[in-house]
Amino acid sequence: MTEPLISVIVPVYRIERCLGICIESILDQTYQNIELILVDDGSPDRCPEICDLYASKDSRITVIHKPNGGLVSARKAGILASHGKYIGVVDGDDRIGRGFYMSLYSSISESGADVAIAGFSRDLFDKSQVILNTLPSGTYEGESLVGLYRQMLSCGKFHSYGITTYLWNKLFRRECILQSQLNVDNGISIGEDAAAVYPALLKCKKVCVTDNCAYHYRQREDSMLKLSQSFDREAASLRLLYRFLSDEFETYPADYRLKEQLNDWMLGTFIIRSGGVCGMEGRLPEDFPFAADIKGKAVAVCGAGTFGQQLVRRMNQSGKYKIVGWFDEDYREYRRCCMDVDPMPAISACRFDYILIAKLDRASVNAYRRELLDLGICNEKILAIEPCEETKKKALKIYLNENAGGDLD
Repeated sequence: MTEPLISVIVPVYRIERCLGICIESILDQTYQNIELILVDDGSPDRCPEICDLYASKDSRITVIHKPNGGLVSARKAGILASHGKYIGVVDGDDRIGRGFYMSLYSSISESGADVAIAGFSRDLFDKSQVILNTLPSGTYEGESLVGLYRQMLSCGKFHSYGITTYLWNKLFRRECILQSQLNVDNGISIGEDAAAVYPALLKCKKVCVTDNCAYHYRQREDSMLKLSQSFDREAASLRLLYRFLSDEFETYPADYRLKEQLNDWMLGTFIIRSGGVCGMEGRLPEDFPFAADIKGKAVAVCGAGTFGQQLVRRMNQSGKYKIVGWFDEDYREYRRCCMDVDPMPAISACRFDYILIAKLDRASVNAYRRELLDLGICNEKILAIEPCEETKKKALKIYLNENAGGDLD
């Protein structure tokens, strides 16, 4: 029996150096009944030519050339042009292992699920880190599926989601993802994946979570460096995302805890993008972590990811905080991106009043705290984002301009 068609959509914009690797990894899949839809989103480099060249070599490829409209509009164009029973998405600067789609399709075929969810491998220079979903692998339906819904955005620990937000490590049955993707507001520029993924999961009758990590997310140097726009502009986009998902979740049962999960997840996202310090001048509650402790103090920062970079940037912009050191386990990778980051043990030679752990997930916070304690650092000098429920509500209302998101309870 012929295997059903899988449509793989690749939005393309300014990725000429790695586009060929991405395309070839899809064409080389052990699952061969694939149509590949390359959506050139008005790319100003040689991407349009590369797309057309590959299309001339393989009849499974369709190319769409469109004016630049952003990632959401590119995915919409691709899904509207697709014919597959199943839909997958690959970012044009990533690649997939040969068995990626065969493994996901086999999971769907064996379980009867509407979606197969994978983990992924984060490739950074010469290192690769396997990342799995927090919820364990297995098939979820009935009561267990309700349990998944109750934990998919936030699974009990602050900023710890049960199912990863990404669209690209999932294979959806067409009818589950089609309308969810088309409904996403084109103006959403942060959290585009979440805006499609979570509403689509709510349409599924059966969900299969796997330990497949054959999707290789390539963290480029320019993506490591978070050269963001002003936080006010980012906050406006995040508020749009919040309102969109709030409306999407409105019709589902209260016992799914979707609004509560959304609040927790959005607060974490706001904190990461703002560096957790946008309210240090009095806008955030005084009991919010970092709010009252570090002004005018010598501060060392641990963590150089998105949160750490935003934290350092916002503190430097303020001019009211003295950063005396910046440390990360992956300091070599950040130095290659011209960031002044040192290895963790070097913190022993640093003179500071406080250390800020620029991580939100508990596992990372706990790992950094343990290492700092092993280095002889006093626990009272180590600060991390661990707000109580009441403080989280106050802070989120401030990030949302109080009335932007309505009732947070």
